[in-house]
Amino acid sequence: MNLIGRMLANRYEILEKIGVGGMATVYKAKCHVLNRFVAVKVLKEEFITDIEFIRRFKSEAQTAASLTHPNIVSIYDVGNEGDVYYIVMELIQGKTLKEIIVEDGKLSWKWSVNIAIQIASALETAHKNNLIHRDIKPHNIIITEDGMAKVTDFGIAKAVSNSTITAFGTTIGSVHYFSPEHAKGGVTDAKSDIYSLGIVMYEMLTGRVPFDADTPVSVALMQVQEEPIEPRKLNPQIPISVNNIILKAMQKDPADRYQSATEMLVDLSTALKRPDDDFVKINKKFDTLQTQKLSTLYDIDSKAIKDDEDEEAEEVARPRNKKKRGFFGFMKDHIFLSFILIAVILFSVALGGTILIMNLTKSKDVQIPNLVKSASGVRLTEQQAVEIYNSTEFKKKNDLKIEYVEDETVNGENVEPGQVVKQNPNYVENRKIKVKDQITIYVRKEREAKTLKMIDLTGKTTEEAEKLLADLGYVGKITYEDENSDSLKTGLIIRQTIQSGIEFKDNADLTLTISKGSDKVDVPNALGKTEEEAKKLIGDAGFTVKVEYTENNDKSDGIVLKQSNTDKAKTDEVITITVNKVQKTKSVAVTIDLSKYVQVAKAPTNTVDNTTNSTTTDTPGVTTAEVKLKVGDDVYGGEKYDVTTKPTITIYGKGNMKVALIIDGITKITKDIDFNKDTTLAFP
Repeated sequence: MNLIGRMLANRYEILEKIGVGGMATVYKAKCHVLNRFVAVKVLKEEFITDIEFIRRFKSEAQTAASLTHPNIVSIYDVGNEGDVYYIVMELIQGKTLKEIIVEDGKLSWKWSVNIAIQIASALETAHKNNLIHRDIKPHNIIITEDGMAKVTDFGIAKAVSNSTITAFGTTIGSVHYFSPEHAKGGVTDAKSDIYSLGIVMYEMLTGRVPFDADTPVSVALMQVQEEPIEPRKLNPQIPISVNNIILKAMQKDPADRYQSATEMLVDLSTALKRPDDDFVKINKKFDTLQTQKLSTLYDIDSKAIKDDEDEEAEEVARPRNKKKRGFFGFMKDHIFLSFILIAVILFSVALGGTILIMNLTKSKDVQIPNLVKSASGVRLTEQQAVEIYNSTEFKKKNDLKIEYVEDETVNGENVEPGQVVKQNPNYVENRKIKVKDQITIYVRKEREAKTLKMIDLTGKTTEEAEKLLADLGYVGKITYEDENSDSLKTGLIIRQTIQSGIEFKDNADLTLTISKGSDKVDVPNALGKTEEEAKKLIGDAGFTVKVEYTENNDKSDGIVLKQSNTDKAKTDEVITITVNKVQKTKSVAVTIDLSKYVQVAKAPTNTVDNTTNSTTTDTPGVTTAEVKLKVGDDVYGGEKYDVTTKPTITIYGKGNMKVALIIDGITKITKDIDFNKDTTLAFP
């Protein structure tokens, strides 16, 4: 089932395959509603007709979704679309603990203990919620880029209140990390998770699992029968306290282990402070008889046993036939023992056959080729990758599997059409895999764009727009720009680069301009305040202040009478205030040289007219003149002065005014005067 490019529930776009588990395949996807990347776990095709597997798959989401913890991968959603059953989870960027162990080998004890503390903390929360994991292993622990452990894959977790007996053929989990009771098919509880965590710590600190063999059956037997080599013998750098914590967690008898994750957390935290102290108490007692109860290998029917016992009782009550009965007679007389013998024989044959087959078909380990990039770091084309693969031993077992994806970038690197995006399993230097293992490469292909008709997004929120675009089938890049708006509140779309009703390709770039609200601010009201108060008040709000003056004798001097804007404005707007400027009346002494404006009278002279024998007396000029000064509507003076003098008349006024000199009722001259500056004035 190729889900690459498919949209689930009209919101989850499947981008690429990132992992495969026993029950499900995990994909990277984009949630177009919340605009984030997620992991989508999809049940494998072979299980969709199995009601039990579907039930278990749904149970995974229901149980795991109830857990909230920083060290547990979060579950967001669960559903199905036709025959596609999926769970949507938190997408974690990082490596599995298994990958780190493979790459680095033995890990430092402090780092390992810190990781163990995080895992134990996650299990503590799960166990308190009556949930057990049942598959704790390095493969199910992701280490983020900042060093945080995330426990994932609660796919086989069950409520403790439910049946936890694993039936024949349905054993769940990885045998290298099984607890003895799990291997025997018995009841598993929280202490089974603690055993598995002990093995995880063992592997982190030694670089190997404590029990390994050619077959899973053999490993299961070792889990039940054998004691592990002490970690300190494999890695002397392990402190005694950490060594003993591992051994206590791995005790065969659950009663001898840590009884809770909380109890184990206490010792782990103490080990960080007192690594060389021998404070962990362990019981190394080992029961070899446990091998008799390995019911995952065979299960004796209780009713059959009871019937055999009843038959044997009847034989005792009847007289026995003394005739020698031979082997088959003995078998008939001892039904129960016969049953046991046959079971043992069948098991031995089955076990031997399994070991033989596995040895015959055992595949050697070979260095995995790099089918993504060349030695110089250049990304390979599909043809180049195929040629490299065909030159390896893998070609003898399988053809290279090729899948086509639409990924344009990988970790920020552009991938051209025809180039290899990634491979599975991933290439790691010195990493070996079975020569029969299938290798898959993912090659970028050009996506065939679809034509859509744009819808009106203005006035919508970004979340609403993204949902509408996802429903429309849009898969392009959305860029957001901010802009002030007086008409739309913050967060609403002002405009779009692809207009409503226009046909466009579904992968075209789209820019949405988002309102960040009005950039206008409240203008302080300065009416009635003094000029200085107004300047400070408006200036502190970020505005430039312009001052104009007026005169209103009915208002107080120096206060603001008018303001250009008292509502809202941009801070680059100039706010004009009008201040009342009432001028004070001042006096000015005006001196007038009358001789300059009138003819001064002289002594009388007689003039004789000879023609008429008459005499005329001439008295030109005057001796006095009436002098007035007019300022506005006010008139000063009005007295007569000797024209040979320079009289001084005091006038009064405000600011700039005109002064008119009036002599004997005739205006002789007008002058400007500034009462704020001038104290005297002279005519001329």
